[in-house]
Amino acid sequence: MDGAAELGIAVATLGLVLAALIGGPIAKYLIERDKLTPEDPDGVDMVGLSYEDTAAASITHVTLMQVLLNLHIAIFFGFILDEFFEGIGLDLPLFVSCMLMAIVLGNVRHMILKEHDTVQHSPTLAMVSEFALGVFLAMSLMSLQLWTLAGLGTTLLVVLGAQTLVTITFCLFVVYRVMGQNYFACVLSAGFGGFGLGATPTAIANMTAVTKRYGAAPLAFIVLPLISAFFVDIANSFMIQWFLTF
Repeated sequence: MDGAAELGIAVATLGLVLAALIGGPIAKYLIERDKLTPEDPDGVDMVGLSYEDTAAASITHVTLMQVLLNLHIAIFFGFILDEFFEGIGLDLPLFVSCMLMAIVLGNVRHMILKEHDTVQHSPTLAMVSEFALGVFLAMSLMSLQLWTLAGLGTTLLVVLGAQTLVTITFCLFVVYRVMGQNYFACVLSAGFGGFGLGATPTAIANMTAVTKRYGAAPLAFIVLPLISAFFVDIANSFMIQWFLTF
C-alpha cells in the first residue's frame, strides 16, 4: 500500500505529542475530583528528581561513571540475551532484552550490596533517566516529516481524534476503577494515557511529571514498564506473526 509506512510513522509520532498532553490533565482531574493523596508521602520514585531536590542533589563525575557502567553492563548482557531469543525463534525488540537484564541487575545489586549500593535510587540515576527521556522525545519530534502528510490531514484528524477520545475514556472509566480508584491508580492512568497514544517513555514522562507535583507512586513505575515495554512486546511478536498468516 503506497504511503502506508509514512502514514504509520506520522500517526505514531503525532501520537507521542498527544500522549504527552493528556497524561497531566487526566491525573489532575482525578486528584481534584476524588481528593487523592499519595499512600506513602515520603516514598521514592524510580525516575526523576523532585523539584525540591534538584538544586541540592549530589551528582559527581564518579557517580555518573558508576551509573553509566551499570547501564553498559545491562546493555551488554541484553545483547547476549537478545541473541538467545533469536536462536529460539522469538523475535523481540532489542530494548526488551536490555530492560530485562537491567531489572535483574538492579535486584541483584540491591540484594548483594544493600546499603552500599550507591547507584539504585541515586540522584545521578534519576538525572540520567530524565535526560534519556527528554532526548527520546526530542528525537521523535525532530524526525517528524510533515511534508509526507500532504493530503492526509483529514485521515490523521479522524484517526488521532478517535484514538484520543477512546484512550481518555478507557483511562478514566476502566484503568482507574480497576486499579483501585486511589492515587496509585491515578498515576497509572496518566501513564497509560501516555502509553496508549505514544510509547513507554512517554508514559514514564507523564508519571514523572505527576509524581513530582503530587507525590511518589513507586509501584506505578514498576507495573507500567513491565506491562508496556515487556509483556506487550512478547504479545506483539505472536500477534504480528498471526496477522501475517492471512
